[in-house]
Amino acid sequence: MKHADSSRSTRTGPGAGVPYGDPGPEPTEPPADSLFGPGSQFHRFFNDPRWALAVVRATVLEAAHPQIGAALVDNSSFVVHPWRRLRNTLVSLQRMFGADEHTRQREAARLNRLHARLSGTDARNQPYDAMDPEVRAWVVATLFESSVTMCRLSGQPLDQNTMERLYAEFQAFLAALGDQAGHLPPTLPEFWQYYDRMVAEELQNTEALRIILYRLFEHLPAPPLFAGLPTLWATGRALAGPVIGTITVASLPEVFRRRAGLPEVPGAQTLMQSAYMAARLARALPDNWLQTENVVGLLQLSPDGDGPGAERLAALRGRMKQAGALIRLVTPVPAQEDGTGGTENRRGAREFFTDVLDQTGDGYLDWPDLAAMARELCSRLDLDEPEETRLYDAFAAWWRELQAALDADGDGRVSEEEYAAAAPSLAGPALIRVAETLFDATDTDGSQFIDAEEYRALFRRGFGRSVADAEGRYSRSAFVRDFLSFMSGRRRSTPYDPLLSDA
Repeated sequence: MKHADSSRSTRTGPGAGVPYGDPGPEPTEPPADSLFGPGSQFHRFFNDPRWALAVVRATVLEAAHPQIGAALVDNSSFVVHPWRRLRNTLVSLQRMFGADEHTRQREAARLNRLHARLSGTDARNQPYDAMDPEVRAWVVATLFESSVTMCRLSGQPLDQNTMERLYAEFQAFLAALGDQAGHLPPTLPEFWQYYDRMVAEELQNTEALRIILYRLFEHLPAPPLFAGLPTLWATGRALAGPVIGTITVASLPEVFRRRAGLPEVPGAQTLMQSAYMAARLARALPDNWLQTENVVGLLQLSPDGDGPGAERLAALRGRMKQAGALIRLVTPVPAQEDGTGGTENRRGAREFFTDVLDQTGDGYLDWPDLAAMARELCSRLDLDEPEETRLYDAFAAWWRELQAALDADGDGRVSEEEYAAAAPSLAGPALIRVAETLFDATDTDGSQFIDAEEYRALFRRGFGRSVADAEGRYSRSAFVRDFLSFMSGRRRSTPYDPLLSDA
Protein backbone atom coordinates (compact mmCIF):
# COMPACT_ATOMS: atom_id res chain seq x y z
CA MET A 1 0.00 0.00 0.00
CA LYS A 2 1.26 3.45 -0.82
CA HIS A 3 0.71 6.87 0.64
CA ALA A 4 1.69 10.22 -0.80
CA ASP A 5 3.99 11.65 1.83
CA SER A 6 2.58 15.13 1.73
CA SER A 7 -1.09 14.19 1.47
CA ARG A 8 -1.74 11.23 3.73
CA SER A 9 -5.45 10.66 3.99
CA THR A 10 -7.12 11.09 7.36
CA ARG A 11 -10.21 9.13 6.39
CA THR A 12 -10.84 5.67 7.77
CA GLY A 13 -12.53 2.59 6.40
CA PRO A 14 -12.56 1.21 2.87
CA GLY A 15 -10.81 3.51 0.46
CA ALA A 16 -9.11 5.50 3.17
CA GLY A 17 -5.44 6.24 2.74
CA VAL A 18 -4.93 3.96 -0.23
CA PRO A 19 -4.37 6.27 -3.22
CA TYR A 20 -2.28 5.06 -6.11
CA GLY A 21 1.24 6.35 -6.62
CA ASP A 22 0.23 8.65 -9.47
CA PRO A 23 -2.20 11.20 -8.03
CA GLY A 24 -4.19 11.00 -11.28
CA PRO A 25 -7.46 12.90 -11.52
CA GLU A 26 -9.24 14.35 -8.53
CA PRO A 27 -11.10 11.71 -6.50
CA THR A 28 -14.48 11.02 -8.02
CA GLU A 29 -17.42 10.43 -5.74
CA PRO A 30 -19.79 7.58 -6.57
CA PRO A 31 -23.38 8.40 -7.57
CA ALA A 32 -25.78 9.27 -4.77
CA ASP A 33 -27.40 5.83 -4.96
CA SER A 34 -24.06 4.00 -5.03
CA LEU A 35 -23.60 0.84 -2.98
CA PHE A 36 -20.00 1.83 -2.17
CA GLY A 37 -18.45 4.35 0.18
CA PRO A 38 -18.91 5.36 3.83
CA GLY A 39 -22.65 4.64 3.87
CA SER A 40 -22.30 1.00 2.83
CA GLN A 41 -22.88 -1.99 5.08
CA PHE A 42 -19.46 -3.30 4.07
CA HIS A 43 -17.88 -0.10 5.38
CA ARG A 44 -19.43 -0.78 8.78
CA PHE A 45 -18.06 -4.32 8.80
CA PHE A 46 -14.55 -3.48 7.63
CA ASN A 47 -13.35 -2.32 11.05
CA ASP A 48 -15.45 -4.86 12.96
CA PRO A 49 -13.18 -7.29 14.89
CA ARG A 50 -15.56 -10.15 14.07
CA TRP A 51 -14.66 -9.72 10.42
CA ALA A 52 -11.16 -11.10 11.04
CA LEU A 53 -12.74 -14.46 11.89
CA ALA A 54 -15.12 -14.16 8.94
CA VAL A 55 -12.30 -13.54 6.44
CA VAL A 56 -10.40 -16.62 7.61
CA ARG A 57 -13.58 -18.67 7.25
CA ALA A 58 -14.27 -17.26 3.78
CA THR A 59 -10.71 -18.07 2.71
CA VAL A 60 -11.17 -21.71 3.73
CA LEU A 61 -14.45 -21.94 1.80
CA GLU A 62 -12.72 -20.44 -1.25
CA ALA A 63 -9.86 -22.93 -0.98
CA ALA A 64 -12.38 -25.79 -0.86
CA HIS A 65 -13.46 -24.96 -4.43
CA PRO A 66 -11.40 -27.26 -6.71
CA GLN A 67 -10.38 -24.55 -9.18
CA ILE A 68 -9.53 -21.98 -6.52
CA GLY A 69 -7.67 -24.56 -4.46
CA ALA A 70 -5.59 -25.62 -7.45
CA ALA A 71 -4.76 -22.00 -8.35
CA LEU A 72 -3.70 -21.29 -4.76
CA VAL A 73 -1.43 -24.33 -4.55
CA ASP A 74 0.20 -23.66 -7.92
CA ASN A 75 0.55 -19.90 -7.84
CA SER A 76 0.04 -18.35 -4.44
CA SER A 77 2.67 -17.30 -1.94
CA PHE A 78 0.19 -17.35 0.94
CA VAL A 79 1.98 -20.15 2.81
CA VAL A 80 5.37 -18.44 2.87
CA HIS A 81 4.09 -14.85 2.93
CA PRO A 82 0.63 -14.91 4.57
CA TRP A 83 0.95 -11.44 6.09
CA ARG A 84 1.85 -9.97 2.71
CA ARG A 85 -1.17 -11.68 1.20
CA LEU A 86 -3.41 -10.37 3.99
CA ARG A 87 -2.12 -6.83 3.57
CA ASN A 88 -2.67 -6.89 -0.18
CA THR A 89 -6.19 -8.30 0.24
CA LEU A 90 -7.16 -5.62 2.75
CA VAL A 91 -5.77 -2.84 0.57
CA SER A 92 -7.61 -4.20 -2.47
CA LEU A 93 -10.91 -4.36 -0.57
CA GLN A 94 -10.37 -0.81 0.66
CA ARG A 95 -9.93 0.37 -2.89
CA MET A 96 -12.88 -1.58 -4.29
CA PHE A 97 -15.40 -0.58 -1.61
CA GLY A 98 -14.16 2.98 -1.08
CA ALA A 99 -15.87 6.15 -2.19
CA ASP A 100 -13.48 7.05 -5.05
CA GLU A 101 -14.80 5.70 -8.34
CA HIS A 102 -11.53 6.26 -10.20
CA THR A 103 -9.60 4.23 -7.62
CA ARG A 104 -12.18 1.44 -7.86
CA GLN A 105 -11.93 1.28 -11.65
CA ARG A 106 -8.12 1.12 -11.54
CA GLU A 107 -8.14 -1.57 -8.88
CA ALA A 108 -10.70 -3.64 -10.81
CA ALA A 109 -8.51 -3.42 -13.91
CA ARG A 110 -5.46 -4.47 -11.88
CA LEU A 111 -7.30 -7.46 -10.38
CA ASN A 112 -8.50 -8.54 -13.80
CA ARG A 113 -4.97 -8.44 -15.20
CA LEU A 114 -3.70 -10.39 -12.20
CA HIS A 115 -6.39 -13.08 -12.47
CA ALA A 116 -5.95 -13.38 -16.24
CA ARG A 117 -2.43 -14.67 -15.55
CA LEU A 118 -3.65 -17.44 -13.20
CA SER A 119 -4.66 -20.43 -15.25
CA GLY A 120 -3.34 -23.94 -15.83
CA THR A 121 -3.96 -27.52 -14.81
CA ASP A 122 -3.69 -29.11 -11.38
CA ALA A 123 -1.91 -32.30 -10.32
CA ARG A 124 -4.84 -34.36 -11.63
CA ASN A 125 -4.71 -32.57 -14.98
CA GLN A 126 -7.93 -30.68 -14.23
CA PRO A 127 -8.00 -27.13 -15.64
CA TYR A 128 -8.38 -24.02 -13.52
CA ASP A 129 -8.87 -20.40 -14.55
CA ALA A 130 -9.08 -17.49 -12.13
CA MET A 131 -11.12 -15.53 -14.70
CA ASP A 132 -13.86 -18.17 -14.79
CA PRO A 133 -16.98 -16.12 -13.88
CA GLU A 134 -18.42 -18.93 -11.78
CA VAL A 135 -15.19 -19.11 -9.78
CA ARG A 136 -15.13 -15.37 -9.19
CA ALA A 137 -18.77 -15.45 -8.14
CA TRP A 138 -17.96 -18.08 -5.50
CA VAL A 139 -15.18 -15.92 -4.04
CA VAL A 140 -17.62 -13.04 -3.58
CA ALA A 141 -20.28 -15.43 -2.27
CA THR A 142 -17.99 -16.67 0.51
CA LEU A 143 -17.27 -13.11 1.67
CA PHE A 144 -20.96 -12.26 1.80
CA GLU A 145 -22.05 -15.50 3.49
CA SER A 146 -19.24 -15.35 6.05
CA SER A 147 -20.17 -11.75 6.90
CA VAL A 148 -23.76 -12.88 7.54
CA THR A 149 -22.55 -15.89 9.53
CA MET A 150 -20.25 -13.84 11.77
CA CYS A 151 -23.23 -11.77 12.87
CA ARG A 152 -25.34 -14.86 13.55
CA LEU A 153 -22.61 -16.66 15.49
CA SER A 154 -21.95 -13.59 17.64
CA GLY A 155 -25.62 -13.32 18.63
CA GLN A 156 -26.54 -10.38 16.38
CA PRO A 157 -28.18 -11.84 13.24
CA LEU A 158 -28.80 -9.36 10.45
CA ASP A 159 -32.34 -8.29 9.74
CA GLN A 160 -33.70 -8.99 6.27
CA ASN A 161 -33.33 -5.44 4.93
CA THR A 162 -29.72 -5.14 6.07
CA MET A 163 -28.88 -8.54 4.63
CA GLU A 164 -30.40 -7.63 1.27
CA ARG A 165 -28.50 -4.34 1.22
CA LEU A 166 -25.23 -6.14 1.98
CA TYR A 167 -25.93 -8.70 -0.75
CA ALA A 168 -26.58 -5.90 -3.25
CA GLU A 169 -23.21 -4.39 -2.34
CA PHE A 170 -21.37 -7.64 -3.04
CA GLN A 171 -23.26 -8.00 -6.32
CA ALA A 172 -22.08 -4.49 -7.22
CA PHE A 173 -18.54 -5.50 -6.25
CA LEU A 174 -18.67 -8.42 -8.69
CA ALA A 175 -20.17 -6.18 -11.38
CA ALA A 176 -17.33 -3.68 -10.89
CA LEU A 177 -14.95 -6.50 -11.85
CA GLY A 178 -16.80 -6.84 -15.14
CA ASP A 179 -19.41 -9.49 -14.33
CA GLN A 180 -22.32 -7.78 -16.04
CA ALA A 181 -24.04 -11.13 -16.63
CA GLY A 182 -24.71 -11.46 -12.91
CA HIS A 183 -23.26 -14.85 -11.99
CA LEU A 184 -24.52 -14.41 -8.46
CA PRO A 185 -28.24 -15.22 -8.17
CA PRO A 186 -30.41 -12.11 -8.49
CA THR A 187 -32.30 -12.49 -5.20
CA LEU A 188 -31.34 -13.47 -1.68
CA PRO A 189 -33.58 -16.58 -1.50
CA GLU A 190 -32.00 -17.81 -4.73
CA PHE A 191 -28.56 -17.12 -3.30
CA TRP A 192 -29.12 -19.43 -0.34
CA GLN A 193 -30.21 -22.21 -2.68
CA TYR A 194 -27.07 -21.62 -4.75
CA TYR A 195 -24.87 -21.58 -1.66
CA ASP A 196 -26.34 -24.80 -0.24
CA ARG A 197 -25.85 -26.54 -3.59
CA MET A 198 -22.22 -25.43 -3.84
CA VAL A 199 -21.46 -26.61 -0.31
CA ALA A 200 -23.19 -29.95 -0.79
CA GLU A 201 -21.97 -30.77 -4.30
CA GLU A 202 -18.97 -28.74 -5.41
CA LEU A 203 -16.65 -28.15 -2.46
CA GLN A 204 -13.91 -30.66 -1.71
CA ASN A 205 -11.23 -31.35 0.87
CA THR A 206 -8.57 -29.80 -1.34
CA GLU A 207 -4.86 -29.63 -0.72
CA ALA A 208 -5.12 -25.85 -0.31
CA LEU A 209 -7.77 -26.26 2.39
CA ARG A 210 -5.59 -28.74 4.29
CA ILE A 211 -2.58 -26.44 4.01
CA ILE A 212 -4.52 -23.50 5.47
CA LEU A 213 -6.06 -25.47 8.33
CA TYR A 214 -3.15 -27.69 9.33
CA ARG A 215 0.04 -26.17 8.01
CA LEU A 216 -0.50 -22.44 7.86
CA PHE A 217 -2.02 -21.98 11.30
CA GLU A 218 0.45 -24.30 13.04
CA HIS A 219 3.56 -23.00 11.22
CA LEU A 220 2.54 -19.40 10.64
CA PRO A 221 5.67 -17.28 10.03
CA ALA A 222 6.17 -14.23 12.18
CA PRO A 223 4.91 -10.91 10.81
CA PRO A 224 7.51 -8.15 10.39
CA LEU A 225 6.61 -6.78 13.82
CA PHE A 226 7.84 -10.00 15.46
CA ALA A 227 10.82 -10.66 13.19
CA GLY A 228 13.87 -11.50 15.27
CA LEU A 229 11.72 -12.60 18.23
CA PRO A 230 11.32 -16.30 17.43
CA THR A 231 10.77 -17.52 20.99
CA LEU A 232 8.01 -15.03 21.72
CA TRP A 233 6.32 -15.71 18.38
CA ALA A 234 6.66 -19.50 18.64
CA THR A 235 5.05 -19.44 22.09
CA GLY A 236 2.07 -17.39 20.93
CA ARG A 237 1.66 -19.42 17.77
CA ALA A 238 1.76 -22.73 19.65
CA LEU A 239 -1.23 -21.52 21.66
CA ALA A 240 -3.19 -19.57 19.06
CA GLY A 241 -2.63 -21.67 15.92
CA PRO A 242 -4.61 -24.77 16.93
CA VAL A 243 -7.33 -22.58 18.45
CA ILE A 244 -7.82 -20.60 15.22
CA GLY A 245 -7.95 -23.82 13.21
CA THR A 246 -10.48 -25.37 15.56
CA ILE A 247 -12.68 -22.26 15.54
CA THR A 248 -12.59 -22.08 11.76
CA VAL A 249 -13.49 -25.74 11.25
CA ALA A 250 -16.32 -25.51 13.76
CA SER A 251 -17.81 -22.51 11.91
CA LEU A 252 -17.97 -24.30 8.54
CA PRO A 253 -21.27 -25.78 7.30
CA GLU A 254 -21.90 -29.14 8.96
CA VAL A 255 -22.68 -30.89 5.68
CA PHE A 256 -19.28 -29.89 4.32
CA ARG A 257 -17.41 -30.83 7.49
CA ARG A 258 -18.83 -34.34 7.22
CA ARG A 259 -18.17 -34.71 3.48
CA ALA A 260 -14.60 -33.46 3.87
CA GLY A 261 -13.91 -35.62 6.91
CA LEU A 262 -12.83 -32.66 9.03
CA PRO A 263 -12.31 -33.65 12.67
CA GLU A 264 -14.97 -32.97 15.28
CA VAL A 265 -13.06 -31.64 18.28
CA PRO A 266 -14.94 -31.91 21.61
CA GLY A 267 -16.01 -28.48 22.78
CA ALA A 268 -15.22 -26.87 19.42
CA GLN A 269 -18.68 -25.38 18.96
CA THR A 270 -18.56 -23.74 22.39
CA LEU A 271 -15.06 -22.41 21.72
CA MET A 272 -16.14 -21.06 18.34
CA GLN A 273 -19.21 -19.27 19.71
CA SER A 274 -17.15 -17.84 22.57
CA ALA A 275 -14.59 -16.47 20.11
CA TYR A 276 -17.26 -14.73 18.04
CA MET A 277 -18.92 -13.34 21.17
CA ALA A 278 -15.55 -12.05 22.42
CA ALA A 279 -14.92 -10.39 19.05
CA ARG A 280 -18.35 -8.78 19.28
CA LEU A 281 -17.57 -7.39 22.74
CA ALA A 282 -14.27 -6.03 21.40
CA ARG A 283 -16.29 -3.58 19.34
CA ALA A 284 -16.67 -1.56 22.55
CA LEU A 285 -12.98 -0.69 22.49
CA PRO A 286 -11.98 2.81 21.29
CA ASP A 287 -12.37 3.14 17.51
CA ASN A 288 -8.72 3.97 16.86
CA TRP A 289 -7.72 0.62 18.39
CA LEU A 290 -9.63 -1.36 15.79
CA GLN A 291 -9.02 0.45 12.52
CA THR A 292 -8.16 -2.01 9.77
CA GLU A 293 -5.86 0.59 8.28
CA ASN A 294 -3.76 0.43 11.45
CA VAL A 295 -3.39 -3.31 10.90
CA VAL A 296 -2.31 -2.68 7.32
CA GLY A 297 0.23 -0.16 8.58
CA LEU A 298 1.67 -2.63 11.07
CA LEU A 299 1.96 -5.29 8.37
CA GLN A 300 4.02 -2.88 6.27
CA LEU A 301 6.53 -1.99 8.96
CA SER A 302 10.00 -3.43 8.63
CA PRO A 303 12.15 -4.24 11.66
CA ASP A 304 15.03 -2.31 10.09
CA GLY A 305 12.89 0.43 8.62
CA ASP A 306 13.59 4.10 8.81
CA GLY A 307 10.18 5.37 7.78
CA PRO A 308 7.30 6.78 9.85
CA GLY A 309 6.59 4.69 12.92
CA ALA A 310 10.02 3.04 12.89
CA GLU A 311 11.04 4.55 16.23
CA ARG A 312 7.84 3.38 17.89
CA LEU A 313 8.32 -0.06 16.35
CA ALA A 314 11.87 -0.23 17.64
CA ALA A 315 10.69 0.66 21.16
CA LEU A 316 7.90 -1.89 21.00
CA ARG A 317 10.27 -4.58 19.75
CA GLY A 318 12.62 -3.78 22.64
CA ARG A 319 9.84 -4.48 25.11
CA MET A 320 8.87 -7.67 23.29
CA LYS A 321 12.46 -8.87 23.43
CA GLN A 322 12.31 -8.45 27.20
CA ALA A 323 9.10 -10.47 27.24
CA GLY A 324 10.73 -13.10 25.04
CA ALA A 325 13.66 -13.37 27.45
CA LEU A 326 11.23 -13.90 30.31
CA ILE A 327 9.37 -16.58 28.37
CA ARG A 328 12.63 -18.43 27.71
CA LEU A 329 13.15 -18.60 31.45
CA VAL A 330 9.76 -20.12 32.23
CA THR A 331 8.99 -22.26 29.16
CA PRO A 332 10.78 -25.08 27.36
CA VAL A 333 10.46 -23.44 23.93
CA PRO A 334 13.91 -23.70 22.35
CA ALA A 335 15.68 -20.54 21.28
CA GLN A 336 16.16 -20.04 17.56
CA GLU A 337 18.65 -18.12 15.53
CA ASP A 338 17.29 -14.87 14.19
CA GLY A 339 19.77 -14.61 11.34
CA THR A 340 20.72 -11.01 11.98
CA GLY A 341 23.59 -8.96 13.22
CA GLY A 342 27.34 -8.78 12.90
CA THR A 343 28.79 -10.44 9.85
CA GLU A 344 25.54 -12.25 8.98
CA ASN A 345 24.67 -9.81 6.19
CA ARG A 346 25.45 -12.44 3.53
CA ARG A 347 23.06 -15.31 3.02
CA GLY A 348 24.09 -18.84 2.17
CA ALA A 349 22.79 -20.27 -1.09
CA ARG A 350 20.19 -22.50 0.58
CA GLU A 351 18.98 -19.68 2.82
CA PHE A 352 18.67 -17.35 -0.16
CA PHE A 353 16.71 -20.02 -2.04
CA THR A 354 14.25 -20.41 0.85
CA ASP A 355 13.95 -16.75 1.85
CA VAL A 356 13.76 -15.11 -1.56
CA LEU A 357 13.49 -17.43 -4.55
CA ASP A 358 10.96 -20.02 -3.34
CA GLN A 359 8.04 -17.63 -2.99
CA THR A 360 5.39 -20.39 -3.00
CA GLY A 361 7.16 -22.54 -0.41
CA ASP A 362 6.99 -25.83 -2.30
CA GLY A 363 10.74 -26.45 -2.20
CA TYR A 364 11.27 -25.67 -5.89
CA LEU A 365 11.98 -22.62 -8.02
CA ASP A 366 9.46 -22.36 -10.83
CA TRP A 367 7.72 -19.70 -12.88
CA PRO A 368 5.01 -19.12 -10.21
CA ASP A 369 7.75 -18.04 -7.80
CA LEU A 370 9.07 -15.37 -10.12
CA ALA A 371 5.52 -14.41 -11.09
CA ALA A 372 4.83 -13.83 -7.38
CA MET A 373 7.80 -11.44 -7.26
CA ALA A 374 6.53 -9.59 -10.32
CA ARG A 375 3.01 -9.49 -8.87
CA GLU A 376 4.22 -8.01 -5.59
CA LEU A 377 6.34 -5.37 -7.31
CA CYS A 378 3.48 -4.39 -9.63
CA SER A 379 1.09 -4.21 -6.68
CA ARG A 380 3.39 -2.15 -4.44
CA LEU A 381 4.28 0.27 -7.23
CA ASP A 382 0.76 0.34 -8.72
CA LEU A 383 2.04 -0.17 -12.23
CA ASP A 384 -0.42 0.20 -15.08
CA GLU A 385 -0.09 -1.17 -18.56
CA PRO A 386 2.25 -1.36 -20.39
CA GLU A 387 4.78 -1.16 -17.52
CA GLU A 388 3.15 -4.09 -15.74
CA THR A 389 3.41 -6.37 -18.77
CA ARG A 390 7.01 -5.28 -19.37
CA LEU A 391 7.92 -6.29 -15.82
CA TYR A 392 6.19 -9.68 -16.11
CA ASP A 393 7.94 -10.28 -19.44
CA ALA A 394 11.30 -9.42 -17.86
CA PHE A 395 10.72 -11.90 -15.04
CA ALA A 396 9.60 -14.53 -17.57
CA ALA A 397 12.86 -14.07 -19.48
CA TRP A 398 14.78 -14.41 -16.21
CA TRP A 399 12.96 -17.66 -15.46
CA ARG A 400 13.91 -19.07 -18.86
CA GLU A 401 17.53 -18.10 -18.19
CA LEU A 402 17.51 -19.74 -14.76
CA GLN A 403 15.81 -22.88 -16.07
CA ALA A 404 18.37 -23.30 -18.82
CA ALA A 405 21.27 -22.88 -16.42
CA LEU A 406 20.06 -24.74 -13.32
CA ASP A 407 17.48 -27.39 -14.25
CA ALA A 408 19.93 -30.30 -14.30
CA ASP A 409 17.36 -33.13 -14.35
CA GLY A 410 15.08 -31.47 -16.93
CA ASP A 411 11.89 -31.66 -14.84
CA GLY A 412 10.99 -28.05 -15.62
CA ARG A 413 11.83 -26.66 -12.21
CA VAL A 414 14.87 -25.98 -10.04
CA SER A 415 15.22 -27.78 -6.72
CA GLU A 416 17.04 -26.37 -3.72
CA GLU A 417 19.75 -29.00 -4.27
CA GLU A 418 20.19 -28.04 -7.93
CA TYR A 419 20.46 -24.39 -6.99
CA ALA A 420 22.83 -24.94 -4.07
CA ALA A 421 25.05 -27.29 -6.07
CA ALA A 422 25.55 -24.75 -8.82
CA ALA A 423 25.30 -21.60 -6.69
CA PRO A 424 25.71 -19.49 -9.84
CA SER A 425 25.74 -15.80 -10.24
CA LEU A 426 22.19 -14.80 -11.12
CA ALA A 427 23.19 -11.49 -12.65
CA GLY A 428 22.65 -12.50 -16.26
CA PRO A 429 21.16 -10.32 -19.01
CA ALA A 430 17.59 -11.21 -18.08
CA LEU A 431 17.97 -10.12 -14.45
CA ILE A 432 19.57 -6.88 -15.61
CA ARG A 433 16.51 -6.38 -17.78
CA VAL A 434 14.29 -6.82 -14.69
CA ALA A 435 16.26 -4.13 -12.87
CA GLU A 436 16.15 -1.77 -15.84
CA THR A 437 12.41 -2.29 -16.25
CA LEU A 438 11.93 -1.31 -12.61
CA PHE A 439 14.14 1.73 -13.14
CA ASP A 440 12.17 2.82 -16.22
CA ALA A 441 8.88 2.45 -14.34
CA THR A 442 10.23 4.75 -11.64
CA ASP A 443 12.00 7.27 -13.90
CA THR A 444 8.73 8.89 -14.96
CA ASP A 445 10.33 11.91 -16.63
CA GLY A 446 12.81 9.85 -18.67
CA SER A 447 15.83 11.73 -17.33
CA GLN A 448 17.84 8.52 -16.73
CA PHE A 449 18.02 9.51 -13.08
CA ILE A 450 15.59 8.88 -10.26
CA ASP A 451 15.16 12.24 -8.59
CA ALA A 452 14.00 12.81 -5.03
CA GLU A 453 10.30 12.66 -5.86
CA GLU A 454 10.66 9.56 -8.01
CA TYR A 455 12.82 7.94 -5.36
CA ARG A 456 10.16 8.68 -2.79
CA ALA A 457 7.54 7.07 -5.02
CA LEU A 458 9.63 3.90 -5.30
CA PHE A 459 11.22 3.48 -1.90
CA ARG A 460 8.85 5.33 0.41
CA ARG A 461 5.57 4.11 -1.08
CA GLY A 462 6.79 0.88 -2.60
CA PHE A 463 9.30 -0.37 -0.06
CA GLY A 464 8.56 1.72 3.04
CA ARG A 465 11.99 3.36 2.99
CA SER A 466 13.11 6.90 3.72
CA VAL A 467 14.26 9.28 1.00
CA ALA A 468 17.09 10.50 3.21
CA ASP A 469 19.76 8.37 1.53
CA ALA A 470 18.81 9.31 -2.04
CA GLU A 471 21.59 11.92 -2.17
CA GLY A 472 19.74 13.99 -4.72
CA ARG A 473 19.64 11.61 -7.68
CA TYR A 474 19.86 7.87 -8.17
CA SER A 475 21.44 6.84 -11.48
CA ARG A 476 20.41 3.89 -13.61
CA SER A 477 23.72 2.15 -13.01
CA ALA A 478 23.49 2.63 -9.23
CA PHE A 479 19.93 1.32 -9.16
CA VAL A 480 20.79 -1.74 -11.27
CA ARG A 481 23.89 -2.41 -9.18
CA ASP A 482 21.94 -2.35 -5.90
CA PHE A 483 19.18 -4.59 -7.25
CA LEU A 484 21.67 -7.12 -8.63
CA SER A 485 23.61 -7.05 -5.37
CA PHE A 486 20.50 -8.27 -3.61
CA MET A 487 19.33 -10.80 -6.24
CA SER A 488 22.69 -12.26 -7.19
CA GLY A 489 25.07 -11.41 -4.37
CA ARG A 490 22.62 -12.90 -1.88
CA ARG A 491 23.15 -10.04 0.49
CA ARG A 492 20.39 -8.96 2.80
CA SER A 493 19.02 -5.64 1.63
CA THR A 494 17.23 -3.00 3.68
CA PRO A 495 14.96 -1.98 0.76
CA TYR A 496 14.30 -5.36 -0.83
CA ASP A 497 14.05 -7.77 2.10
CA PRO A 498 10.76 -6.30 3.35
CA LEU A 499 9.34 -6.64 -0.16
CA LEU A 500 10.49 -10.09 -1.30
CA SER A 501 11.50 -12.08 1.75
CA ASP A 502 9.53 -10.86 4.76
CA ALA A 503 6.31 -12.73 5.53
